[in-house]
Order: sequence, then structure tokens, then C-alpha cells
Amino acid sequence: MNILYLEPYSGGSHKAFMKGFCEHSRHQIFPVSLSDISWKWRMSGGAVSLAEETRLVQDSVDLIFASSMTNLPAFIALSNPRFAHTPCVMYMHENQLTMPLPLGEERDETYCYINYLSALVADELWFNSKFHFDEFFTALPAFLKKYSDRRYLELADTLRGKSRIVHPGISLRELDLKPAEPIRKRAPVIVWNQRWEYDRNPEMFNRIISRLDDAECDFDLILAGEQLHNESRDLRSLCDRFGDRILHYGYVSDQQKYAALLQQGDIVLSTSRYEFFCTALMEAVYCGCHPMVPRDLTYPELIPQSLHEPLLHAPVFYDDEDDLYRKMRRLLLGRVKPLPGRTLRNINRHLDWSRNIRVLDDLLEGVKKRNSMA
Repeated sequence: MNILYLEPYSGGSHKAFMKGFCEHSRHQIFPVSLSDISWKWRMSGGAVSLAEETRLVQDSVDLIFASSMTNLPAFIALSNPRFAHTPCVMYMHENQLTMPLPLGEERDETYCYINYLSALVADELWFNSKFHFDEFFTALPAFLKKYSDRRYLELADTLRGKSRIVHPGISLRELDLKPAEPIRKRAPVIVWNQRWEYDRNPEMFNRIISRLDDAECDFDLILAGEQLHNESRDLRSLCDRFGDRILHYGYVSDQQKYAALLQQGDIVLSTSRYEFFCTALMEAVYCGCHPMVPRDLTYPELIPQSLHEPLLHAPVFYDDEDDLYRKMRRLLLGRVKPLPGRTLRNINRHLDWSRNIRVLDDLLEGVKKRNSMA
């Protein structure tokens, strides 16, 4: 099957997903992508560039696979009539209705409506987590009710009926690096490998780490999160206070070096305010880091129920900042043990691209088959 892959914002999780999908799919993939410069411009104007670049794809196309940054109605119109009857799947990495905003910034509903119109045009919507699915369909009716008339609230049910949850693949096998020599640790190592952005709540991470240090808990730090803008004030504060206890500072693009860093970790900590699907945290867990994550986001569906409150080991969820402090303190003081490495590696092994791609490829064939029968 020939699949046209549309990605107007090729960066971060979007780029990683596209790379893994193209490398592992049994189908013939024709990727058409744009760089990750200004997501607003990519959502509003990217369809023009995608339509122009698609002209270079001479082969016939059986199905379109579009990321959630795609203005799908605009693309279909600009490439008309070529793809007027081509089935399309939109993969929902995120949505603009519920995407968290920096303090003081108002939501621009233009981009919410681009998401909504694109969802209407797509034959199927694939959400990267149940949490994301639930959040979107909770927010959509309230969004539509803001308008004065012809709101078509019943279309929310139409969209729900053509939606499914499809967890993304993760390149876990690339993390299977065997250490050249045993890792010698001075103290437990806490890992932060997520973006230093407002939605990841680095302020809370800073407070927790400082409180644990004030309580005389011994630990070292690996700070490997990507910074998309200027250096975070909270990150600078951590560097000033824990300088010689920071084993690594800065984003790592080399996969082998990244794997070696994660394998030094003991605990990976998330203080996120919001999370559609956290690939970085799942990578750290696969490498043997015990997760300590908020209970009310996407994590409960990604970690088996039996490990939510294990009897013989430390819990993985916390309810609020004070609860996180108490549980981290007990873990660092050795009063509870982290989950065994083998258990951690098995949590998301099924999401490795070598396994998960079969699920995605079969689902895509199903979309084509259903469309041909319609």
C-alpha cells in the first residue's frame, strides 16, 4: 500500500514518530514534511507548502496519513482533485483545544477550529492516548457552544465514532546499549529528560529537588531535557546549587550517549501539568529508571495496574507536591526499593517499533478496505 505521510511540523515527538514509522512500516511511505519553525505558521500556511511538495510524488497514493498540525481541508482543496477520494487518517499528537498555555497567554481559537475542521475531513482520528481522547471530547462540546448558532453539536459524536486510541511506537531497541563497564554511583541518580517548558512544570521540579536536599537526602542529577527557548531560570538555579552533583547537563542528540545517560539513572521524575503521551519518560523507564509521575494524566494507562501501588516496592504515582516529596524522600533514604530493572523494561516493551508497527500497519489496511467498500 502506498501512503502519503503529511507532517508540517517535523520536530520533537512528531519527527521521532515519522522516522520510526517510515523505517519500520511494511507499506511504501512517501513522507512530505516541513521543519519545526513556528507551529502557528505551519498550521495556517503549511498546507500550501505540503500541496506544492506533494506534486513531486508521482506514484499513486492509497491513503493519506496526516499529523495533527495539518490543515487537512486546505491541503485537500489545494491538491484537488488528486486526493478528493483518498482515505485519510489524522494522527492526534496533540490538539489546540486543550494544549496548555503559558501564564498570561490567551488561547487563539483559530487553531482550535483548524483542528476541528481537519478532524471532520479525516476518515479516522487516531489519538496517542486515552487521556488525550477523553480530554479532546470533553473540551469539544464546550468549544462549539461558544458560537452563536449552527453549532452542530451532534458532530462531536460523529467524530467520536470514527476515533480510536493508537499508542505511538518508540525506538526502544536503540536504547539497548550495554555499558562498557559497571556504573559506579556515589548516590541515587534522579533523571529529568523532558523539555524545559512551562507545561512540564520545571518550577515544581526545582522546589522538590531543593526540599529533598534540605532534608539531607543524598542524590545526583542528570538534566538532559531539551530547551527550545532561553535557559530556564529554574534550571539555572539548579545548576548553581548542585553544580558538582550534576552528572550531565544539556540535551543529547546522539542516541548512544543518551542511552548511556539513562542507564546511569535510578529515578525519572515528572512534574508535568499536562501530557498527551510522554515518550521521554517511557524511554527512561525502559532503561531502568523507576518512574515517579502524577496520577491524573496519561501515565496510569501506560503503566500496568499491578505496579500502581506495588506491595514490595515503591509506588510510581503521587497525588500532589507534598505527596511527591514524601515518596521521593522514602525512596532516596532506602526505606522502599525501586522496581526491578527487568520489570521496568517490560512495562512498555510492546511499544517498540519492531512490535507496534504491525498494529499500525494492520489498522491502516483496515481503513483502506473499509473505504473501498463504502
